[in-house]
Amino acid sequence: MAKRERSTRRERPIQGAPTARDFQGDVRPDWCAGCGDYGVLSSLQNAYAKLGKGNHEHLTVSGIGCSSNLPGYIRTYGMHTLHGRALAVATGAKFANHEMNVVVTGGDGDGYGIGGNHFIHTMRKNIDLLYIVMDNQIYGLTIGQASPTSLMDMKTKSTPFGNIEAPLNPIAMAIVTGATYVARGFSGNPRQLTELMYNGMQHKGFALIDVFSPCITFNRDNTSDFFKQRVRELEDHDPSDKAAALEEAVKWGDEIPIGLFYQDTSRPSLDQMEPVLENGPMAHQPLGITKEQGNAIIQGMM
Repeated sequence: MAKRERSTRRERPIQGAPTARDFQGDVRPDWCAGCGDYGVLSSLQNAYAKLGKGNHEHLTVSGIGCSSNLPGYIRTYGMHTLHGRALAVATGAKFANHEMNVVVTGGDGDGYGIGGNHFIHTMRKNIDLLYIVMDNQIYGLTIGQASPTSLMDMKTKSTPFGNIEAPLNPIAMAIVTGATYVARGFSGNPRQLTELMYNGMQHKGFALIDVFSPCITFNRDNTSDFFKQRVRELEDHDPSDKAAALEEAVKWGDEIPIGLFYQDTSRPSLDQMEPVLENGPMAHQPLGITKEQGNAIIQGMM
């Protein structure tokens, strides 16, 4: 196995306003050349920089899959967790320190398939997270099976005669399930994608960005050219209008809308409603026990 190339940058604290380069990880991505995930990674680094916080004020969490390797390629706190369980882990981290900016990254199989149950209930509870799903309509890491967002009749390793299952619509699902910031981006439009990520981080509540991130190896249907010919940015659209957002969410054909579909700023996030957090982040609150008692608890769990 070839060794991953490491950067030669010296460890240094951020001086002045952060830049995207400050969020470049030591390990270079090993995605296939032309993978849409490169565009997502670059946009996220730019969005982190634009937010103006230091590396230590962000946590990037992922599940399992090609896209879920992303925390290893970015300079923040990071966790590469279990398949479909990234949102559950991120929720725990957010409640331990709700002042931390927590971003979850993953793929359509990881988030909408294996982790579909967590996806639903994290939205329902309006947990203050940004969830970036690199949606390539395929299981890429396990070499090309149909995913929850694969289109009808699509031929894959698991559906060689054509997919007979209707695809899940994550945008419509998020709007009706309780997400309070619902957007769609395209890895080939980094300007808009960076802005969607930046605004999603600032939003108080659960934010979903479903990103068309084409798999160049196993999905020959939904290619970068396929999306370039079809995506159009939402214009003259009121994101506070849920009915209008749903009307746009179900459109799929010669034109596919991207941008901010829905945003609700009136509904509080779950951490804002939790009385125990009124005194500050749990991580900064006194334990209420002695050091010896704490050590005894830890030893008992080892």
